[in-house]
Amino acid sequence: MRRTVPSAVERIRPGWRLIGYDLPVTRHGTFFAWIWPELEHVHVGWEVGTLLSDPEGVLRGAHLKLKKVRYLTFGPDDQVDSKPVVEFTKQAVAIVSMSKGERELLRMSRAASDEAA
Repeated sequence: MRRTVPSAVERIRPGWRLIGYDLPVTRHGTFFAWIWPELEHVHVGWEVGTLLSDPEGVLRGAHLKLKKVRYLTFGPDDQVDSKPVVEFTKQAVAIVSMSKGERELLRMSRAASDEAA
């Protein structure tokens, strides 16, 4: 994650049992991505996941009715293709760097395209 976003601040979040990534775009940083290792697999996720463009439908979280986040899950035998992880991370950085108004316009645009589909 740090190679893709050099300005990201990596923090261990023991209460959440994950590694979190913040961007220094606000006074205290803005949480945008995480890696959540578990015994059976690892999740890589994005706080603004519902706003990410996912034409292949690979992001998970909608089935759990998660309101904002989306993630990918990798098992121990999975071949990890870094391209989607990098692409989703770059999108998340762009989104959290937007103003609230710009994010709301994107949210409305995504909702309209979901309804049309």
